[in-house]
Formats: sequence, C-alpha cells, structure tokens
Amino acid sequence: MYRLVEAGHVDPRRYVQIGLRGYWPGEAEFAWQSERGIMHFLMADVREQGIRTVVERALEVVGDGPSLLTVDVDVLDPAFAPGTGTPEPGGMTSADLLWAVRTVAARASLVGADVVEVLPNVIGSADVTALVAERIVREMLTGLALRKSA
Repeated sequence: MYRLVEAGHVDPRRYVQIGLRGYWPGEAEFAWQSERGIMHFLMADVREQGIRTVVERALEVVGDGPSLLTVDVDVLDPAFAPGTGTPEPGGMTSADLLWAVRTVAARASLVGADVVEVLPNVIGSADVTALVAERIVREMLTGLALRKSA
C-alpha cells in the first residue's frame, strides 16, 4: 500500500485500516500515515467504540468511489487464527470480523477483495485459520450479493 499511495494510485484520504495493535507500525509509519491523511483504528478503538461505530466511520471516509477490501487475517486474535505470519494477542474476534466484512461488502463500491497472511499449516493451527479465511471470503460474496439485490 505504501508504494501505491506514493505512486498516486491510491487516494490516502480514502484509505482506512482497522484493528492495528502490537509494536508495529511504529512512530515513523504512523507519522507517514498522518501526513497523508490515512485513517486508522487501533484495536483499542474497536474495543472502546465498538466494531459497528468503527465500520460506520470507515465507510464514511471511503465514500462511494471504487474500493478494495483487503483482510489481513492477523487482525484476528490468535485464538481465532493461529496460522498467520504475525500472530499478536489482543485481536478481533472472528464474529466481529465476519460481520464487518459482510457490512463493508454490502455497502462499499468494491472492485476487488482479498484475504492475506493465511498460513494454515503452522504447527498447532489445525487449519482453523484456513476455515476462518474461507468464511471471510463467503461473507464478502454475501455482502456483494446483498448490495446487488438492494
């Protein structure tokens, strides 16, 4: 996303991240985002404001133009997705993420969507991460169908 923003292919004022936590991004990355008007919600924001409020605010920022929804599965707490490259405690629940994905897909003008960082063969993951990633995709498709039927 850094390269896309810097090359002018993505309007940073319509770019929103939800569920950041841990020790990265750091001060330099947050400063870069702030300078460009990129909005982010930490997991602390999600807990304090609630997922519904955060999604509503994100949809307001994104607006009606063409949008991409990308879900980095490590937004989930490792209890829900242990098979990811950067498991970090304190993440979102799968129920909140599935609701958010369906809602965004139903309301935003999506031109693309994906799920990234799924490593289902990590020792101890028991394919739980692959199962939740598959469900995320189904929720995206359901949201798109709801938007089309509206």
